[in-house]
Amino acid sequence: MKGQSAAGGAGRGGSGTPGRRTLLGAAAAGAAALGVQATTPAAAAGAPAARRGHGGSYRDLPRPTVIAHRGASGYRPEHTIAAYQLALDMGAHVVEQDLVPTRDGHLVCRHENDITGTTDVADRPGFASRRTTKTVDGDRLTGWFTEDFTLAELKTLRTRERIPGVRPKNTLYDGRWTIPTFEEVLRWAEREGRRRGRPVWLHVETKHPTYFRGLGLGLEEPLARLLRRYGRDRRDAPVFLQSFEPGSIRRLAGLVSPPRVVLLGAAGTRPWDFVEAGDPRTVADLIRPDGLRWIASFAQGIGPTLDLVIPKDANGRLGEPTTLVRDAHRRGLLVHPYTLRNENAFLPADFRRDYGTAPVVAANEYGDVFGAYRRYFATGIDGIFTDHPDTGLLAAAEATG
Repeated sequence: MKGQSAAGGAGRGGSGTPGRRTLLGAAAAGAAALGVQATTPAAAAGAPAARRGHGGSYRDLPRPTVIAHRGASGYRPEHTIAAYQLALDMGAHVVEQDLVPTRDGHLVCRHENDITGTTDVADRPGFASRRTTKTVDGDRLTGWFTEDFTLAELKTLRTRERIPGVRPKNTLYDGRWTIPTFEEVLRWAEREGRRRGRPVWLHVETKHPTYFRGLGLGLEEPLARLLRRYGRDRRDAPVFLQSFEPGSIRRLAGLVSPPRVVLLGAAGTRPWDFVEAGDPRTVADLIRPDGLRWIASFAQGIGPTLDLVIPKDANGRLGEPTTLVRDAHRRGLLVHPYTLRNENAFLPADFRRDYGTAPVVAANEYGDVFGAYRRYFATGIDGIFTDHPDTGLLAAAEATG
C-alpha cells in the first residue's frame, strides 16, 4: 500500500513508566529478532484454533493497531512471505498486502505492477523484450509490468530490496524469495492462524483498479472469489479491504462484507477513478465533514497520509494537528494513516538525528521515531502503517501503558 510519503506517530498520553504491556512487547520483539517464536500463555496451554475466517469485530483489535506495511519491510524485501512472517513473529496486529494481476488473471502481491525495482527481471535476458513504456494513472513509466507476464513466468523471478540506498542491509536477502500470490498468502494466514490459535488479520489493497479494469483484468471479482473460498468474505472476517479509489471500495461492498478503508493521498490530489469519471472532487473535499459522511455510507475507515493528520511546515517540521481524526470519528470511521518508518529519510525534519556521526543527517540512520509516534498517537488515530512493526508495538505499548 501507500505511496512513498512517510512520517511518525506518537502516543495517546505521555510515556510514563513502562507498564507490563511495554515489557511484554519488548520481550516479544527481542525474541523475534533472535528468531525465537514468542509463545502466549493461551498458545502454551493449547488454545483451540480460531474459527476459519472469523476474527471478530475489527473494533476489538488493539488500539493503536500496528499494521505491518508490506510486511516487516524495514528488515526484509517487501511483499515476500518472509516479510509477512517476520511481521507476524514480531507481533504485528495486521499484515498488509497490495494486489496486482498477472496476464492470466492471478492476483500477486506487489506494491506496483512495475516490477523493475523489486525483482531481478532486468537481469533476465529472456524477458528483455517485455520492457516497455506505459501510462498508469497518469504517470508515464518504463519497465516491466506484471500484466505482461503469466504467473508461471513471474514465478521464475526473484525478489529484491526496493530502496537499497536507504536499506542496504536488506540487500542481503536479494534473490531468496519469489513473488507470492494472494492465494499463497491466504494459505499462509490459515496455517499461522491454526498454529497460534487466533486469526491472522490482513489489510489488502487493490492497486490501480480502474487501470486494470480497462485491460480486462478487474481486481475486485477475483479478490472476492478468493475471500469466499477461504472464508474471509463475512463482516467478521479478519481482513480489511482498502483502495485509493472509492469506486473500488464501493464495488467490493457489493461483493463481500469485511471492513473497508478508503485511502487518501495528498489534499490536492484526486482519486484516479474520479479523474476518469470527471468527478472534480479532491482529497481535500473528501476529508471535509460532507466528504467523510459520503465515505461512511460505504466504508468503515479511512487511510490518510500522515500529512493529513499533522501537516508539516515549510522546513519539514510537524505543525499542529488537523481536525481530521475527530471529524472521522464523529462519522464512525476509524483512521489508519500511513506510513511511519524508522529512517531519517522518511521522518519529519524535527525527528531526524545524526548522533554526531556525520556532517549531515544520514538518510539510512534511525531518527527519533518514538518521539514521532508520540505526536501521531496523541491525535487519537486508531492505528498506523509502519515498515518496522517491532518499533511500532513498543511505541503503542508506551502510549497505552
